[in-house]
Amino acid sequence: MMQAPEAVQALGALAHEHRLGIYRILVEQGPDGLAAGSIAERLGVPGSSLTFHLQHLQRAGLIVQRRAGRQLIYAADFVQMNTLIGFLTENCCGRGQNACVPLATKRASG
Repeated sequence: MMQAPEAVQALGALAHEHRLGIYRILVEQGPDGLAAGSIAERLGVPGSSLTFHLQHLQRAGLIVQRRAGRQLIYAADFVQMNTLIGFLTENCCGRGQNACVPLATKRASG
């Protein structure tokens, strides 16, 4: 279960254009992740800046890193992502998460 300080750290990490862009790319990529160089190319961000932003997301627990040969592969931590979403919707409409499903579905389609 996520606590407020963890949620603030995660949301703070996402509150930057480049970090949000990185995170969205990694979520789209799925659990296989993407090499740092590919992320830099897609965003047009220099390597040194990319490293800073990746480390920020990693400290917030939003992404994981693994080594594949000489490359660093980054992927979204989907468990942490779902935990954050759960934290944000925990008391949705004051009636629990299920109460929000119809509202979210209605807004997405309408």
